[in-house]
Amino acid sequence: MPAYLLDTNHASPLVTLQHPLRKRVLQHLDAGDSFAICVPVLTETLFGISILPRASANRAEWSLLQLRFPCYIPDETDAALAADLQIALRRRGIQLATVDALIAVLALRYDLILLTTDSDYRAVPGLRWENWR
Repeated sequence: MPAYLLDTNHASPLVTLQHPLRKRVLQHLDAGDSFAICVPVLTETLFGISILPRASANRAEWSLLQLRFPCYIPDETDAALAADLQIALRRRGIQLATVDALIAVLALRYDLILLTTDSDYRAVPGLRWENWR
């Protein structure tokens, strides 16, 4: 069964009950696929869903959904690998944000398919990613 890591642009829409992405993710969860988040994505998602007019409802819905997503925590090794990734890409003329580098490293470390709309990840060697939006 596939295992996925949600980027923020795939995590935050999940609090909207009728969003097509939510329906798709829940169907895949029910079919046995696994989905995870990581601390950088959790931070961005909580911020994004909490500044909207529906902040209270969003946070309540996220609290329920988050129980279904293991959360990976970057460690010192991940930090070093993310910095090395940024350096390698920069030498090729490609900029990758620190948060994105951490997300990519965690997807690689745990052999997860990153669900994202962010085309910056195309430059990351060995990273598998899909856009479900």
